Parts: sequence; structure tokens; C-alpha cells
Amino acid sequence: MNNKFKGLLLFVIMLGSISAIPVFAASGSTNNTSSTNMTSSSASSNSMNMTKSSMNSTSTGTVHTTPTPSNLPKPAYMLNSTQNPSAVTPLSGALAVTVQTDKPSYNDGDKVTISGITRDYMGDTPLTLELRSPVGNLIQTEQITVGTDKTFSVTLSATGVLWKEPGTYSVYVQYGSKDRSATTTFQFSGSQVLSGPSTIPVDGTNYSITYTITNGKVLDIKADPPSKSLIVTIQTTGDGLLTITMPRAVIDDKKSDGTDDQFVVTNDGVQNSQINETATTVNDRTLAIPFKNGTSQIDIIGTFVIPEFGPIAALVLAVAIVSIIAISKKTGLRFPARY
Repeated sequence: MNNKFKGLLLFVIMLGSISAIPVFAASGSTNNTSSTNMTSSSASSNSMNMTKSSMNSTSTGTVHTTPTPSNLPKPAYMLNSTQNPSAVTPLSGALAVTVQTDKPSYNDGDKVTISGITRDYMGDTPLTLELRSPVGNLIQTEQITVGTDKTFSVTLSATGVLWKEPGTYSVYVQYGSKDRSATTTFQFSGSQVLSGPSTIPVDGTNYSITYTITNGKVLDIKADPPSKSLIVTIQTTGDGLLTITMPRAVIDDKKSDGTDDQFVVTNDGVQNSQINETATTVNDRTLAIPFKNGTSQIDIIGTFVIPEFGPIAALVLAVAIVSIIAISKKTGLRFPARY
């Protein structure tokens, strides 16, 4: 190929390259413009959104944020009573009070501790406790004070004439209305109770007192007028219960208005707070008095007790006066006057 033809070919290639430059330049310009427009559009959109959010924030006084676990709305059961009063109140009363015993089973003479928690605190309103035997007989009833911490507790003695049957004993508690109640049960092995009540005379009177006692023996009962009390001397073989029926003519406890008041009972000089008056009639009153092994003296204190030797002394004095008068008339006995 000669030099003239080579020069012509090089010239054609140069012309083609020059003509292609505007096309590439236009394409690049178009792409840049599109990118610029997209950037401008995005910036404009963001700017508008930010401006709109700022306007909303300014007009409403709140800032809307994306919910996070810390600011999500709380479930209803987590709200307090001021936010949702019904949320913390169960639909039923099952949780209004709980009750339990410290052990699942007990033997004769054991201590039974019953405790629980209430949902609410109602001031001076007492909690009522009822204890029943396997055959449904009422063994004991108590009025228990609920503490400001919404807890309660009471200790009973598993012994006595009413604690006879072995089996499942039930505890029922009620705090105010019936929908605030609960029950629990425990097992009891049964108690050794005398086959029947015994009778013992009150020293110096013509009265006798009926009683039953578990894990012990009554040695003596006498009236003590200065302390307005009956003094019961016992001998024990274990923790037990003395159930004693006292005629009102022997001892009684009255308020100033004439209504019955509670007897004060001491075991060896220490006040017994676990006594229970199990029966009351117009003629007598019956007390159930628990005691510990080793107790030797139980004092029952009232507001009245028959004077020791009262009826007998009066009878003896009357007989003596009548006898003196009769002898004087028969023998002409005279007592000379002294001047």
C-alpha cells in the first residue's frame, strides 16, 4: 500500500472520531442531568418532608418518633389502678384472699399455724376463720386482725373434746364479703378424749363443775373470792385441752350494762389468749382452755365468784342460831345482864 492511500485512510478515521465525540458528549450530559435531577428531587423531597414534619411539630407541640420497646403502649394488665382500675381487679374473688397451714398433717397436741394474704386492706374489718372436722362439725371460730401488710396468722391447739375424728379437717376464711374467701385442708390423726365428762365439787360450796380434759387430770377446783376467780389444779401428761362448764351461780363475768363479758384465764400466771367460749346458756358458761405440758394451775377470773363456804356457812350459822334458841327455851338458860 502506497503512502498516498495510507494517508487517505488515516484522514477518514480521524473524521469518524471527530463526528462521534458530540454523540458521547450528549449521552454523558444526559446521564449527568438525570443523576442531578434525581439528587435534586430526593433532596427536595427530603427537604419538603423535613419542613412538613417541622411544621407539624410546631403546630401540635409533639414530636412523632418511631415506637421502640421502651415507649410501646403497656398491656392492660400492666397498667396501674389510676390508668385502668378494672385491670387489677380479678373477675372472680379467688385471688382476694389466700390461706394455708404450716404443715400438711398434725397429731394430737400439735400446734396448727394458719396464715395467709389478702388482696386488700380494710382497716379494722376482721377476717373470720372457721375450722371444721371431717364430719362437718364446727371445731373453732376466730376473728383475726389483718395487718397493714395484708397478712394474717393464728395458731391453734390440735387437741380437745371437739378434735376427736381422724381425717381431713377444713379451714375456711372470709374477709368481708363472701367473694373474698378461701379454703384449705389438713390431716389430723385424732385425739385421746375421755369417754365422758367428769364432775368435781368446788371446794367449800355445794356446787359441782362438769369438765373434760385431754392429756391431764383435774386434781382440785376451789373458789377464790378476793381475786373473783376459780383456781383449777391439774396434772398433765402432754399438751392438752380443759373444757369446763361453770354455773353462773359459781362464777360469772359481766359488763357494766349486764351483758356477758369475756373471762380472763391464766396458765401458771401467764394470760392465755387462746381460750374459746364454746357454749353459753342462762345457767352456765363453757370454756375450752388449751394448756401446755407441765401446766399445774389454771385461774379463771370473772367479775363475780361465789364466796368460799358461803352457802354452807350460812346454813351452819342458821342451824346454830336455831339450836341455841331451842336449848335456851328448854333449859331456861339465861345470860345475866352486866351493869
